[in-house]
Amino acid sequence: MFNQIIDTINGWLWSPLLVGFIVVTGLYFSFRTRFLQIRHIKEMIKLVTTGKGSDAGVSPFQALAISLSGRIGVGNIAGTATGIAFGGPGAVFWMWVITFIGAASAFVESTLAQIYKEKQDGQYRGGPAFYIEKGLGWKWFAVIFAGATLLAMSFLMPGIQANAIGDSVHNAFGLDTTITGLILIALVGFTIFGGVKRIAKVAELVVPFMAAAYVLLALVIIGSNFVDIPAVFALIFKSAFGAEELFGGIIGSAIMWGVKRGLYANEAGQGTGAHPAAAAEVSHPVKQGLVQSFSIYLDVFLVVTATAMMILFTSSYNVIDENTGQTITENLQGVEPGPGYTQAAVDTVIPGFGSGFIAIAIFLFAFTTIYAYYYIAETNLAYLVRGRFRNIAFFLLKLLLLFSIFLGSVSTSTAAWALGDIGLGIMVWLNLIAILLLFKPANIALKDYEEQLKQGKDPEFNSSKYGIKNADFWKNGYESPDKKDKDVDKIS
Repeated sequence: MFNQIIDTINGWLWSPLLVGFIVVTGLYFSFRTRFLQIRHIKEMIKLVTTGKGSDAGVSPFQALAISLSGRIGVGNIAGTATGIAFGGPGAVFWMWVITFIGAASAFVESTLAQIYKEKQDGQYRGGPAFYIEKGLGWKWFAVIFAGATLLAMSFLMPGIQANAIGDSVHNAFGLDTTITGLILIALVGFTIFGGVKRIAKVAELVVPFMAAAYVLLALVIIGSNFVDIPAVFALIFKSAFGAEELFGGIIGSAIMWGVKRGLYANEAGQGTGAHPAAAAEVSHPVKQGLVQSFSIYLDVFLVVTATAMMILFTSSYNVIDENTGQTITENLQGVEPGPGYTQAAVDTVIPGFGSGFIAIAIFLFAFTTIYAYYYIAETNLAYLVRGRFRNIAFFLLKLLLLFSIFLGSVSTSTAAWALGDIGLGIMVWLNLIAILLLFKPANIALKDYEEQLKQGKDPEFNSSKYGIKNADFWKNGYESPDKKDKDVDKIS
């Protein structure tokens, strides 16, 4: 009965209407911004490597790392595998498509997060709940989003990450999932009780290392099968449009699963990336908007594509028609869709290495994703709860997250993914509506940024110049922490 209810809710949330909404919104932003995801790639790379943090905010790179922590997770390994399992190889193409157009959505939501951010308890906070209330004036809608995000990030979605860690570690090392869950609680608890600065430091160190090692392994596997490169890419493109005879009957599933798992991996339009974007110390909102847009490329075109290539180059996958339950092609007997595909792919090239390496990769990917989830949940709780009860609420949130981690580590993967999809679907619906209605301030900021670049300036933003209401942080222009420190020194 419970499973039927969950499946029914997911059917409502993830209808073809939502897929169309995601695609149309991304295309609208792409055309209105004149495809900034192409025009400003050079500027994106420059911004990632410049800038520094302050007492109130993290550096642009640290904000990127926190964002990537949320994006580079189980969705990149298990999610890509399940996309191929139920959508065929063509699902990979649609993951690429939704990522390209989603980069524009990521820019808009992250720029809005910067425009409407505020300073609370000595640190910057912002995100969809903040820009919904300040930009649209819809307090009720902001509360709904904050509540939904709090539930998704603290309870519905962490279970997916913990479940994947538990399963992969058990498969590789035989460790009981209960023990893995307890270890996870201890490690995550140490970090989240240390605050956002500690989360940023962990993400800054772990994310680049784990992504580079994973992509390097994928290159080794591709290199050992380089003669198959044309055939694999032909399979992806033909399957995406139903031209591959074997997968011609599941083109709808290829699109649906490509979009769903692509969105789960890149999070564009979901609103999650907007939270760490607001925490960055930058002189202009567009700077972090471009950095977050670039993070979409790093996530999918490197890590997700690496996973897909390892699986497809070694034929380590099965494809199942989800409507009939029939197996279309079976290359791996007795292997459930998920990390097992990637583990088998690595073992094909480096026997005995795959299970252990992928278990460690999943542990690092999912571990840092849980950190990002907590930060997002905390930000929305900070929006909902003010005053003297906030610290108590934060403490209870930490306990709820740790409980969710343990529960997820000992649950079935089907239940974990079903709950996670509900959390994701609710957030996407609410956030896309908001950023569509709030596109104007983001577009004003983009034009202002581009105009200052043409003048050879390091862009700084002043919301009063354009009459943007409730953007209080920027109403007197930007004042850097260095300048504030110098002014304090002069006074003293």
